[in-house]
Amino acid sequence: MFDRLFKLKENGTSVKTEFTAGLVTFMTMAYILVVNPSILSAAGMDSTAVLLATCLASFIGCVCMALMANLPFVLSAGMGLNAYFAYTVVNGMGVPWQVALFAVFVEGIIFIVLSLTGVREAIFNAIPLPLKHAVSVGVGIYIAFIGLQSSGLCVYSDATLVTIVDFTGDFSRSGICALLGLLGTFFTAVLYIKKIKGSILFGILASWGLGMLCQVTGIYQPDGVAYFSLYPTLSFTDFSKLGETFGQCFNLDFSGVKILDFIVIIFAFLFVDLFDTLGTVIGVSTKAGMLDEEGRLPKIRRVLLADAIATSAGALLGTSTTTTFVESSAGVAAGGKTGLTTLFAGVLFLVAMFFAPIFTAIPGFATAPALIIVGFLMFTNIVHIDLNGEDFATTIPAYLCVICTPLFYSISEGIMIGIISYAFLNLICGKGKRVSPVMYVLAVLFILKYILL
Repeated sequence: MFDRLFKLKENGTSVKTEFTAGLVTFMTMAYILVVNPSILSAAGMDSTAVLLATCLASFIGCVCMALMANLPFVLSAGMGLNAYFAYTVVNGMGVPWQVALFAVFVEGIIFIVLSLTGVREAIFNAIPLPLKHAVSVGVGIYIAFIGLQSSGLCVYSDATLVTIVDFTGDFSRSGICALLGLLGTFFTAVLYIKKIKGSILFGILASWGLGMLCQVTGIYQPDGVAYFSLYPTLSFTDFSKLGETFGQCFNLDFSGVKILDFIVIIFAFLFVDLFDTLGTVIGVSTKAGMLDEEGRLPKIRRVLLADAIATSAGALLGTSTTTTFVESSAGVAAGGKTGLTTLFAGVLFLVAMFFAPIFTAIPGFATAPALIIVGFLMFTNIVHIDLNGEDFATTIPAYLCVICTPLFYSISEGIMIGIISYAFLNLICGKGKRVSPVMYVLAVLFILKYILL
């Protein structure tokens, strides 16, 4: 059945490989089950309800992606968009969270229309191939940076913004976590070099297991505030809580909300979601070798439509924008090639509703090695950018896209800077005819976005 539905033999994969890839992707994304409820609860939403909504929206999105596009792209509540939802829209602008959810719902509907009419597909196809490779490289550095932070190896510094952790400063907590993340990265690298199947998954499990051993021996000491026990606990979720957010996007109170502010909110969600999704899809599909000779993804319209449906469904359930996750690249690196990977990951999100404490016990230092190694695999696409050539009107925008993605901590910002610089450098240098009209339109829109939003 699976072979007929997902064309496993045709894609050179198996149920076992797809399951492993789905499990790897889910485990690298499991942090969202902790982070999203924490962020949205700051907006006054019930954290348990948000967790349930996140799991259900992720499942719906994954099923749509699996059945409509048959690609290993997993979806869940987008990071960055949830922070904008809670801290800027609700807490900053004073918009009720129900109205903010309605804005997300409207955004999803708009994206469904744009996906069906081919507008989003046209944008994807208009981006030149070197810039797509640059997006992949930038995303690789970006997720490696996330891995370094989640392991505790990379920390904030007043003088340099970021620096390496002081291992001896608080060794029993931050120090040992950073060390375990480092050891896990080397262990995963060794397994990958030796071509051990499931090396990324084994790296996650080994790092987590070593952490639990350190807790038993007292080397790791949880304090219950910032550092928690690494052991999972068996407990169940109160499913009735979902009623506190389900359908609340239609329980609207626009008193005190200016219509212009509401429109700005919708467009902000639109811009960030559109180019976070495009950047993620470009990055993951480039690394997986899914693009054709012209740099196009044959099933891009179905991918974007699944993403749009998941966004509206998530808002109806009670969570911020649902989008394609860059951590999907971890599953691709583990061998995932079809929608069966996505389906397995979606089912695991459903399982997480019943046993959330087990999955949320996976520490950041255990998933960090997967992100760091996958970041390297995506970084290898830099060889496809002709840096030794004379076409600087292409390579400089590619370079800007690469460095802006991690430094601005945003996939969408990286791709926007890349598109703006590509359009105007080519225009000014007399090579404007090779630039698609869509690229010029996008460049102007992005400039307006920075001015008005």
